[in-house]
Amino acid sequence: MNQPTPADEHAMAAMTDRSLAQVLGVTGGIVCAAGAGGKKSLLYALARAWPGRAAVTATVHLAPFPEDFAPAARVAEPSALREAVVSAPGMIRAYACPADKPGRYRGLPPAEIAAIHGLGGFDLTLVKADGARMRHVKAPRPGEPVLVPGASRVLWVVSAGAIGCPLDERIAHRPERIADLIGAELGRALTVDHLRRLIVAEDGARQGADGIPLTIVINQVDDADRLGAAQALADAVMRDAAGIDRVVLTCLRDAPRVLAVHGDRTE
Repeated sequence: MNQPTPADEHAMAAMTDRSLAQVLGVTGGIVCAAGAGGKKSLLYALARAWPGRAAVTATVHLAPFPEDFAPAARVAEPSALREAVVSAPGMIRAYACPADKPGRYRGLPPAEIAAIHGLGGFDLTLVKADGARMRHVKAPRPGEPVLVPGASRVLWVVSAGAIGCPLDERIAHRPERIADLIGAELGRALTVDHLRRLIVAEDGARQGADGIPLTIVINQVDDADRLGAAQALADAVMRDAAGIDRVVLTCLRDAPRVLAVHGDRTE
């Protein structure tokens, strides 16, 4: 695996002058994450770094919360969650509903999340809005993502590790749907242009986000080879960026890092 070059390291260092929330365009409100390749890691990193009152939850199934979220985590049926979440200690709250399947939680109805956000006086509520079964890339099916009314931003995640890998179940959630959407062949390597098509398609990354600010997060940019491919993908997306106001390259392994921001119009 190639390591980042000195120029790459300089770019990483420059990004540390701005918070993760700033570069993603997150200013508060209800923020929904969709896609594949690090949604939960991104949401938890944002919650840990947020300076005010933050909550983490989901509209879909999710895995148990990390240990550092446990003291203020509440798992109960919706009828009991409002009071439980509002009265929980700490600046970060995590909440969900119990599920029949062991090791899983159930998400909440979107309107209930919006109500808890207001009642709890949260500056920021972070919502996992679809599932991807730990894969690097996915295409949404009809009805996905399950967004919360009044969401202030959608973060759509894809892994740089998908570039150059065969389109199959090992890296893709619903590979057949991806193949149909972007005109790719199952079993053949995904290219930068394939992922560009997925991101800019109305029934790809943009599905359901009409009128909501949309950030594309290219995650798992773990080495120089992935950085080059991710930069090429970000440039291609921003040349065809209807409905997308920025593309952010991240590595969330260990300490979260932002490697580059494309199209940030607040700079």
